[in-house]
Amino acid sequence: MTTTRSVFRICTLCEATCGIEVVLEGDTIATIRGDEADPFSRGYICPKAYSLKALEEDPDRLRRPVRRTSRGFEEISWEQAFELAIEGLSRTREEHGGDAVGAYLGNPSAHSMHSAFYGPVLLRALRTRQIYSASSADQLPKMVSSGLMFGAGLTIPVPDLDRTRYLMILGGNPLVSNGSLMTAPGVKRRIRGILDRGGRVVVIDPRRSETAKAASEHHFIRPGSDALFLLALCHVIVAEDRIDLGGAAEHVRGLEEVVEIVARFAPERVSERCGVDAATIRRLARELCAAEGAACYGRIGTTCQEFGTVASWAVDLVNTLSGNLDREGGAMFARPAASRGMNREPGSGGGRGVRLARRRSRVRGLPEMFGEFPVSTLADEILEPGDGRIRAMLTVAGNPLLSAPNAGRLERAFESLDFMVAIDIYINETTRFADLILPPPSPLQRDTYDVALYQMAVRNVAKYSRPATERPDHQPDEWEILLTLAKGMMGMADVPLADADDFVFRQLAESEVGSGGRWEGISVDEVIGELKERQGPARLLDLLLRIGAYGDGFGREPEGLTLATLEANPHGVDLGPLRPQLPGVLRTADAKVDLAPAVIVADLLRLEAWLDAPLPSHVLIGRRQIRSNNSWMHNLHPLVKGRPRCTLLLHPEDAAALGVASGDAVRVSSRVGSVDAPAEVSDEIMPGVVSLPHGWGHDVPGLQMRVARAHAGVNVNRLSDDAVMDEASGNAGFNGIAVSLARAR
Repeated sequence: MTTTRSVFRICTLCEATCGIEVVLEGDTIATIRGDEADPFSRGYICPKAYSLKALEEDPDRLRRPVRRTSRGFEEISWEQAFELAIEGLSRTREEHGGDAVGAYLGNPSAHSMHSAFYGPVLLRALRTRQIYSASSADQLPKMVSSGLMFGAGLTIPVPDLDRTRYLMILGGNPLVSNGSLMTAPGVKRRIRGILDRGGRVVVIDPRRSETAKAASEHHFIRPGSDALFLLALCHVIVAEDRIDLGGAAEHVRGLEEVVEIVARFAPERVSERCGVDAATIRRLARELCAAEGAACYGRIGTTCQEFGTVASWAVDLVNTLSGNLDREGGAMFARPAASRGMNREPGSGGGRGVRLARRRSRVRGLPEMFGEFPVSTLADEILEPGDGRIRAMLTVAGNPLLSAPNAGRLERAFESLDFMVAIDIYINETTRFADLILPPPSPLQRDTYDVALYQMAVRNVAKYSRPATERPDHQPDEWEILLTLAKGMMGMADVPLADADDFVFRQLAESEVGSGGRWEGISVDEVIGELKERQGPARLLDLLLRIGAYGDGFGREPEGLTLATLEANPHGVDLGPLRPQLPGVLRTADAKVDLAPAVIVADLLRLEAWLDAPLPSHVLIGRRQIRSNNSWMHNLHPLVKGRPRCTLLLHPEDAAALGVASGDAVRVSSRVGSVDAPAEVSDEIMPGVVSLPHGWGHDVPGLQMRVARAHAGVNVNRLSDDAVMDEASGNAGFNGIAVSLARAR
């Protein structure tokens, strides 16, 4: 008789960390539903969570390593795959130098504690400076502004959604994303809560999005002008003597410089460029200041543009000047249970700050940020001859040929590589060029804890997820794949994996407990002895939990948190609402919030020049869809069924000028390419702006994703221009790309 059982864990397909119940009949997934007992998501899930069942069963998902041959991809053993991968990467490094090997990490890496802990080990083992990731096609400007203001890239204030009474959203669609740089499952319920308690939700966006339709009011804004709008809000706050720093007053510096800066951005000066009238700007600024707890939140529309870092800084400037930084109901900092550097005296604050632009890229001289170069210059580094040219690539859970700008040129670059290794579960648009593909287990076959995402959660929680389904005997865990490659690249292929893992753990223990701090009496040997029964990511996580903000200090606080506590509470542990944390959360050298970082202030001259520059007739923006977070999700039927969603959204005025109706093909062209897409005519987007969703374009040769190919769509990043970027961070400027439109056949 088949037994039915449930495994409770989190969904890892986006940033929301929703709790799910995986119902198994024997070894088969019967269904997936929301975990009603999860204290954070309280039963909410979106369609992506149920698609984990389809992913587990997908016949196109790789389950064994494959090697590219003249006859196509062929399965090989794990032993052979590791040997060939290490040999090929090492040979490239020996013949051409360390920087001849490049690495690219996709955003699923942020959802895996295996990758979070062991990915850096592999990158160090490669001994290359040529490191890239999806960060510079997404949130890098926010990390840069947060690093400069607060001292660390992930020290990001998030709206206290469950207590705020006034929420302003720019360039974000949290009803679809469930947050994003704001981990918040069930956002629709949380926004409804704001309205139910008499509050207001204001959306500023070039499109009347799903979130805008549920808000109190919505205003169109011209793409790329968010920084101008935000600085105009600050101008009103200063000019009308509404500055109230609240509890942050003792912990900021640079206010005098900010006052001088915002004087230049009066609403009347910027309103025409923004598309938001001056009277509305003034009213919104006054409402922000008058609310009993208000928060301004900006997301990908504010980061993936030419002024992403300035806009990201200006969001936090609005929150600070209006008295809402570190205030209940305002913009607050999460206090995660497991994070590096938590073994410090509570409330002390201070640190080393961030060190940015320590080196420049070889071809275009673009700055390094947090150890990475901008993905916008990856094609340059592969195609341009000379010392340091990338000749081999390692990609981890990434598909840059769909997610990076100027995809056509990047495709030519990847096709020219001498050697490529991919850690991925599909033969997709990028991995089809790989010599070897090493597939990790499916998400449900791995244990997980959201190390990164809980640092931006709107409520402090902790949840550890055991695997829901069994890994086949032949399948190594994800951390084992990463560590095997790492020790091979360090010339330690013959060292047992357990010994290499012990070395990784000792390094973490020495860095976290060997320097005094909150748990000064704990020794490295004590930690090693206490955790000797664990291995891999679980052991590293247990260490961070036990010395973290809620930890047991290895028995010194008997009621404190351990991994065993989370294992005994599979629905998760509620650690309470956000609490004020200044100055303890700060990692700047003087434990102050820097309101006027020099890098950002210098970029304001470029913003003012753009303010007076001529406007293109049409610009392109992206579009978030609830069933389409990453390109590989298009191979799951539950997420692509129904009407086509890769459409060109355009205003009726623009459609009439072209003589097209919904369903007609429109040719969209930019400096770097053209695509033909079906029109979707709607007044939900402002005139002069068109929108295409990202992640589509599955009609390329060699793709082995049958469902995705049947719903191919077009690749918006054949239009995205790799020369358009946020100069302060190097982030790609996807939103606001100048395009021309024509009726297509």
